Amino acid sequence: MEYNLAKVGVAGSNPVSRSFYYRNFFTGISVFCFSKKLFLPKKGILMIQDIAPHKYYVDYQPSVPNDTDLVLIYGHHTILCNFEDPEICYPSIAEIAAVFPEIKEKAKFLFRIDETDYYELRSPQLPEFGIWKYENTLILRSAVPGWLGFAGITGYQIHTWYTDHTYCGRCGTKMHAPGNERAMQCPSCGALSYPVICPSVIVAITDGDRLLLTKYAPSHSSHRQYALVAGYTEVGETLEQTVHREVMEEVGLKVKNLRYYKSQPWSFSGSLLAGFYCDVDGDPSITLDREELSVAEWFDRDSLPETPNLISLTGEMIECFRQGKEPK
Repeated sequence: MEYNLAKVGVAGSNPVSRSFYYRNFFTGISVFCFSKKLFLPKKGILMIQDIAPHKYYVDYQPSVPNDTDLVLIYGHHTILCNFEDPEICYPSIAEIAAVFPEIKEKAKFLFRIDETDYYELRSPQLPEFGIWKYENTLILRSAVPGWLGFAGITGYQIHTWYTDHTYCGRCGTKMHAPGNERAMQCPSCGALSYPVICPSVIVAITDGDRLLLTKYAPSHSSHRQYALVAGYTEVGETLEQTVHREVMEEVGLKVKNLRYYKSQPWSFSGSLLAGFYCDVDGDPSITLDREELSVAEWFDRDSLPETPNLISLTGEMIECFRQGKEPK
């Protein structure tokens, strides 16, 4: 299939249309556009899902797309967008229609934020055009405005689930979406699959005014910043049992006085994170699991390293401890 790129007249191709685009799609946030300059509220003080005053509606209510609805198009760990670090925006239905006229028939509903519906185009994967380029999904950690970063990575979690369930895991037949709910169904054996969400724990281990921080081993993760003990819940476990097991496995400590903090959807790994604070029980000496971690060390409250990215539950929990606001 050929795409007529000559028809593209996208908002953002010049300073005037770029200003007009931001005024239309950033409605509801304190944004002031003057030519190419964009002024946004400070980013990095809220977790990625905290998008108020914007509101996320997860209800599955597909309808015929409007021209102003937005389209999220993904590759392998990439997303089609206009990204001028850290500012991000996505193409509208009308802008995609200029190069792919069948978009309204092919677009698949994802969710709604405020009055805008978000769709994805699973097939075909469009090439880059105009100002729209494929960027690594990791940019969504720091993209502004934050609610568009949240939209991008949440859509990627749904997209990945649909892609991974193209064929039935029971009989191998190609699956289809029933249309009345967010699900995939096998037309042969009837197997019905729903989005997979992996429960995980984030654990802040304290010893008086000390907090235990870790770093992943290079073979386990590319993340190099300090973090907290974390791990997935196994079959048959409670979240509390996961805390005890993961702490013992990773750093060889016993813990007590578990206090639940809060949860966070973390679409970068398809997880639902549950944060806990707990106290070391007995000897605070660390026995490091070197397959998963490269470092684990105690830090005094007033000497904790900076947490550059507070969009994560880990970052917020470290910051809460630094300020003495952790649950007692």
